[in-house]
Amino acid sequence: MGYIKSAALEETGYVVLDRYNNEIDPKEWLDVEYVDWKSSGDTRFAPLASAKGEIECNGFWNHKPPRTDKDGVWIDSQTAIAPTLTARAMEPGANVGRCRIIELQPNTYADCLYNLHQDDNNRLNPDGTGWVVRGFFNLTDDTTSYFVLRENRTDPSEETRIALPAGAQLIVDTQRLWHAAAHYGAEPRYCLITSWESGPELDAYIAKYNGVNKVDSYPVDQETLDAGQVEQERRIAARAAALAARGQQEVTVMSEA
Repeated sequence: MGYIKSAALEETGYVVLDRYNNEIDPKEWLDVEYVDWKSSGDTRFAPLASAKGEIECNGFWNHKPPRTDKDGVWIDSQTAIAPTLTARAMEPGANVGRCRIIELQPNTYADCLYNLHQDDNNRLNPDGTGWVVRGFFNLTDDTTSYFVLRENRTDPSEETRIALPAGAQLIVDTQRLWHAAAHYGAEPRYCLITSWESGPELDAYIAKYNGVNKVDSYPVDQETLDAGQVEQERRIAARAAALAARGQQEVTVMSEA
């Protein structure tokens, strides 16, 4: 039967929406409770919705009974502090699974390439239902930072870089695309990440905010691009060698973050 997917994401795996231009009190992402939960880079997460309405970020399949990343339970103590962010996550009317604010410490393009990953969004997702994708709403004005997307982790020819000013909004099939953020500067980056079920509600939301599935890549000088690619290859090879020295092999797994 297959999954219900958004046609807007079929070609490239992502859409960029109109920029969000309303003011939000930074307390909505600074005053919520964070937990140490590692994704790509030095990160913490503040959950707004979780499997059982508790302040934790685990995949829903790790709970009892295990289930797919849908029907998240809003956390009252968190949503009371972040009402605007909660409303934005709920606006599409699509089923919400996990909804979290990520705090990412500064890194480099080379770090970003090494941290590229795919998300295990659809574990236990019943056939014939909506494919789970993720929305990324950048909260801080990270004008020198960018989101990196690749179809193949190590192939730079397929790379798209999306700028991350305050208000940047994108929806990504993160189980399909390898992704991570390059974040320059001295302060953390904050972004709202929401797991949504694909379907007519999400399609209407994408259309409402003029989603486009191709954008010009954020400009990065060729020296940085080349050096980052070399460093990614070096780190991958070093990890493989370290595992081999212990009699182990590299196993590619999707992220549960």
